[in-house]
Amino acid sequence: MKADEEPTAEAMGDHVARHAGLQQLAAGYRAVLGGGDLGDEAVGFHGHQKTRGVRQLRFEPMGTVLDRIVAAHRQAAAADTRDANLLREQAEASPPPRKFRKSMGRWGLDVIAEIKRRSPSKGDLAPDLDPAELAQAYADGGAVALSVLTDWEFFGGSPEDLAAARDATNLPALRKDFTVDERDVYDARIMGADALLLIVAALSDEELKRFHTLAHDLGLGALVEVHDADELKRGLRVNPDMIGVNQRDLRTFEVDKLRAIRLARVIPAGILKVAESGIETADDLVRLRDAGYDGVLVGEHLVTSPDPAEAVRRLREGTL
Repeated sequence: MKADEEPTAEAMGDHVARHAGLQQLAAGYRAVLGGGDLGDEAVGFHGHQKTRGVRQLRFEPMGTVLDRIVAAHRQAAAADTRDANLLREQAEASPPPRKFRKSMGRWGLDVIAEIKRRSPSKGDLAPDLDPAELAQAYADGGAVALSVLTDWEFFGGSPEDLAAARDATNLPALRKDFTVDERDVYDARIMGADALLLIVAALSDEELKRFHTLAHDLGLGALVEVHDADELKRGLRVNPDMIGVNQRDLRTFEVDKLRAIRLARVIPAGILKVAESGIETADDLVRLRDAGYDGVLVGEHLVTSPDPAEAVRRLREGTL
């Protein structure tokens, strides 16, 4: 919804219900901590996370970048005592999601524009961004969907960022986070997401299938993210309707701009293909379009642009 549009009664109802859901989530998180006095700590999705400084990963020999992020999320999930059945009831009672996949296909190469305050490898990108203002700029530039980081500890995001961005436009929003537990799927629906990310490298085959099925049961889109041919084979076993190829290897955070081109050849027809990361030039866009990609998910290039709306327009036009 644009700032100068009069909100409909239905939209206002959804807004109130969604923010009531966020308040209920916060109450649940406080229960995880066992008390209401949070002191210097704020509640995270599964438990507490420091508010004084977002973690920037040090590239130490033990474990990969992805290993350390996923381990932190799994540790938090293990400490989460919220009742999954109650969360499911709350998720199912939330306002209906917007259709994420159906938003694609309006342009030659659609843009999913990301709202990201920082990254583990590069530190601050736009720590003081206004998610609603940025989302509106993206919509003005022609983005078909939003991607919003909700991980605080490593990316500086929050469910409030997602809610604010989604409320500012009519665009569907992807919850960009590390899904490792069924409660993550319920939380995505409760906080107002229209789709979520399932990173194959972070999940077992059983988890991938279970979370993918659960997302669709709740009406959420599921972008199945892969980084190589083996992960693509695993991802295809759940019969996804969307595959995201991240050219940034989350194990090392290195970018391979030909990764998406190589994998495009073995992604079956009928699956919506999204390229992620490493998109910096017009040539990058031409190669991805020619390889058959339906869309690109772009974050750093947009959040650091002095004119995000124009940056989206130039992406759409292939004139980076």
